[in-house]
Amino acid sequence: MCASLTAEEYRLQPNQDVSPPWWNLGHTSWFFARNVLAPLGGRYEPEDEQYDYVLNSYYVSLGRRLPRSQRGSLSRPTTEEIYRYRASVDKRVANLVETVDDERLDELAFLLTVGIHHEQQHQELFYTEIKCILAQNPRQLRRPYVVSSQSLPAQRPVKPGHFQTVDGGLFEFGHQDDGWCWDNELPVHRQYLSPFELEDRMVTSGEFLEFVEDGGYQNALLWLDNGWREVEGHQLRGPLYWEQIDRTWWIWTLSGMRRLTRDEPVCHVSFYEAEAFARWKSATFDAYRAARLPTEREWERAARVLPGEPCGDAFLGAHDLHPAPATSGDDLRLRQMHGVLWQWTNSYYEPYPGYRPFPGVLAEYNGKFMDNQRVLRGGSCVTPRDHYRISYRNFWPPQTRFQFTGIRLARDASE
Repeated sequence: MCASLTAEEYRLQPNQDVSPPWWNLGHTSWFFARNVLAPLGGRYEPEDEQYDYVLNSYYVSLGRRLPRSQRGSLSRPTTEEIYRYRASVDKRVANLVETVDDERLDELAFLLTVGIHHEQQHQELFYTEIKCILAQNPRQLRRPYVVSSQSLPAQRPVKPGHFQTVDGGLFEFGHQDDGWCWDNELPVHRQYLSPFELEDRMVTSGEFLEFVEDGGYQNALLWLDNGWREVEGHQLRGPLYWEQIDRTWWIWTLSGMRRLTRDEPVCHVSFYEAEAFARWKSATFDAYRAARLPTEREWERAARVLPGEPCGDAFLGAHDLHPAPATSGDDLRLRQMHGVLWQWTNSYYEPYPGYRPFPGVLAEYNGKFMDNQRVLRGGSCVTPRDHYRISYRNFWPPQTRFQFTGIRLARDASE
């Protein structure tokens, strides 16, 4: 993932939401040192302790931390030192696996699994962050992160989406399948849903362009108050990475600049932009009257009971790290549900009834962020496939745009 980076790109931090690559490399190894080696009697060396302040992210119980906004201001540790540190941690963790007492194997398995999934989260973050880092350069000096292996898609007419009906009732939600999950996906619980409808594909760039050209970013009546503050404060006029050049819309991708493709799903929009689009769509198109964002439980219920397309051509590694257009909708299956873009829901990030956080320091991993954030579902084109499951709950502040985020509309079922 880092092979093509220049020395300068390892160190850049364009804003406080984006960490420089060197820090991601160091933090993920420090996580193993602090949360696997230290509690299980492995060798926790002075070099680990000297990095505690620099590489700790948000674990208050583990001591003082470098402010997040300052990660790009350090010249030490060097990138070379970080790579040596990673090799050291890997060697010590491998030794711990061979030497740990048998009665602690289950604990080791749990902590290693958490560490692996934590690193997969940072792998996904890496792609979003390097895209932001490369985008800071003047357009003429930007270079792609990957060389496209595919020809640019032809411009196709945007076919209308279809709303699929989901019956209401009392249903179970949460992690119901085999395998591991985060603490915020538990416990399995019941909740009643009224009948609803979910659009069979995600909102396209062509549809969102209509919103832009109709003055969506100038109409305060479409926006929540905090969303309008974002529009005014940052002079927003379109999704992140959209640029209008000689009256033609272009977008920045990890494979370089390309013309806006109307049938691709719109990407890098905030919750506020998604919610404003839903209001605009409802007021403008009769077929979309009362359209809205789904709740996270509506999304999960639809994903479990409605037929969907195979996910073989999605997730990390497909389509040059860019969301692909929907396939033909003639078979009435849900499309683009998994591994294309994280889909904003209307749900606040809250604990499930009976929620219990992971033990010890890991209690800080998810639970303390259940405050003023919104839930996203579905994974994205930079999510590792084996890191994902239907019950996965991603969460970000509603103003977030640098993540691979998109829109799927819902509405109450017609009587």
